[in-house]
Amino acid sequence: MSNKKLFCFGYGYTCDYLGHELTQRGDWLISGTTRDTDKRKALKERAIKAYIFDATAPLADPASILEGTTHLLISTPPGDDGDPVFEAHAADILRIKSLQWVGYLSTTGVYGDRDGEWVDETAEIRPTTKRGSRRARAEEQWLSLLHSHGLPVHIFRLAGIYGPGRSALDSIRAGVARRIDKPGHAFSRIHVEDIVQVLCASMDRPNPGAAYNISDDLAAPSHEVIKYACELLKRPIPKLVPFEQVDMSPMVLSFYGDNKRIHNERIKSELGVELKYKNYRAGLEACLAAEQYAISLFKTKNRLF
Repeated sequence: MSNKKLFCFGYGYTCDYLGHELTQRGDWLISGTTRDTDKRKALKERAIKAYIFDATAPLADPASILEGTTHLLISTPPGDDGDPVFEAHAADILRIKSLQWVGYLSTTGVYGDRDGEWVDETAEIRPTTKRGSRRARAEEQWLSLLHSHGLPVHIFRLAGIYGPGRSALDSIRAGVARRIDKPGHAFSRIHVEDIVQVLCASMDRPNPGAAYNISDDLAAPSHEVIKYACELLKRPIPKLVPFEQVDMSPMVLSFYGDNKRIHNERIKSELGVELKYKNYRAGLEACLAAEQYAISLFKTKNRLF
């Protein structure tokens, strides 16, 4: 039996990459939650114990399910009242005697709009969107358990996540990519494999109470990313459209409302992380290579059978 057990509340895209990485190490048991019964079945087929959980459906037997957990990752989206895991299971989590590390996946949106300035982890938390406010509230909830009960909580503020199957390459293939021009505006991003790097490094070097910005080295306008993705796919590059002329959903509009550049020095100096993909160019090239490799494996398998 392994002496390391990761439990992920909200076993989604990032947690799946993390679970895969830890499984490769050979001494980890992986389990987590999902809201979808079909996904639960698919996870179980991959030897990942999965349980149904959401804000209206707490774990049926949390003491049994969480027993032996050494590492806990919370990736669930918060509501107006904060994090649903905190609301439903904070007391249960405090009873886990084996717990060594807790991670909460937050967002750089908690910093709000900074007019394009750089921000690091010492910056004031002052969200300007509903999404950012919810994450800030959830951070406060989890950190309160560090201060009151010594729960080994770590906060990870993620820039825009992308990776294979979830990148500008996919929006271009789907025909929904737009090149929006808002002068002076930039986004910070992070490849999912580099998120996993940081999480693993933190597990190896716990520092309860620490907050980490997770982003690459290059904040850039979204239209530059779309242009480069088009070049990689050898597709026509969409025309640049002024921000004022674009009809956007409230969600997309909220992303353009905040403008900041994210400092990532702490993950390097404190955790010793060297990013695999230091900018969107390297990241998109890796996404395309991973997709092409998967296609080649699929074709080879079909030939064999």
